[in-house]
Amino acid sequence: MNNNFLNDVDKGLSSTPKYLLSKYFYDKKGDALFVDIMNMPEYYLTRAEFDIFKNQTQNIIKALQLNKNTFFELIELGAGDGTKTKELLKVLDTENYDFNYVPIDISQNALDQLKQSVNKELPNVKTTTKQGDYFNVLASLKQSNHPKIILFLGSNLGNLSDVQAEDFLSKLSDSLRPNDKVLLGLDLIKSRDIVLPAYNDSQGITKRFNLNLLDRINNELGADFDTNTFIHQPEYTEEEGIARSYIVSTTNQNVTVKSLNKTFHFMEGERVHTETSRKYNDTILNSYLKNTSLQVIDKLMDSNTYFADYILDKK
Repeated sequence: MNNNFLNDVDKGLSSTPKYLLSKYFYDKKGDALFVDIMNMPEYYLTRAEFDIFKNQTQNIIKALQLNKNTFFELIELGAGDGTKTKELLKVLDTENYDFNYVPIDISQNALDQLKQSVNKELPNVKTTTKQGDYFNVLASLKQSNHPKIILFLGSNLGNLSDVQAEDFLSKLSDSLRPNDKVLLGLDLIKSRDIVLPAYNDSQGITKRFNLNLLDRINNELGADFDTNTFIHQPEYTEEEGIARSYIVSTTNQNVTVKSLNKTFHFMEGERVHTETSRKYNDTILNSYLKNTSLQVIDKLMDSNTYFADYILDKK
């Protein structure tokens, strides 16, 4: 049993209001559902950032100030299936850059599949996977003396609260050496009619992705959630620039989690927060960076200006 999962579920369901952590979406079924989400017509985020990696690869290399004569580590936090990164890896490999690709993810399943696909498609790329969450891995970055490029794509920063995001970037900054670089992918603030469907698709894949978290609690912690009595409810306003996802109980009910030997009551209409997805502009990002040694030196955007990959330099 995963004790971190157990403790986090206990803490979240015992809180007022209740919450569950989005990092636990990603078991084997959750990984597959998220790949489906990324391929949905409504989910513009992946396509927008892929546009940058596919069509502006040389701009990325130039902005990162990569040198063919200097070995570097290309470290990706929350690597997922690596679709976007492979566009960069292909060019780095073809142009004979000397580097080691280090994908990091909380899901060992995702890492295993990624390493297999990179080895097959790009056999010359040295790949070393690391399993863990971002905060735990940051400390280990200091152990290497090589120049580092950190990839943090997909607007994953937006899943953290403002306080957590500032703390994360501060710790990331402290883990790097001068002239190391960060490529930070951020979803930009847009109108509700573009953003909300990305979290509420017509096929109901995002609903299944959220409710799969309840299935995971059932399977791993011996709970008795009836997923037919919960719905998925996202919300977003352009003024605030934050999308939030909730699982909502449609009836008064009790749920027992055997591994905790506890029963939790859910009122009809009670919401359980599962995910935050903040959207960004330059002002918000710079407010996060003001107490770090990271500085924005470039910004690449997709053709629709939906998404930005910011290049940060460690001063």
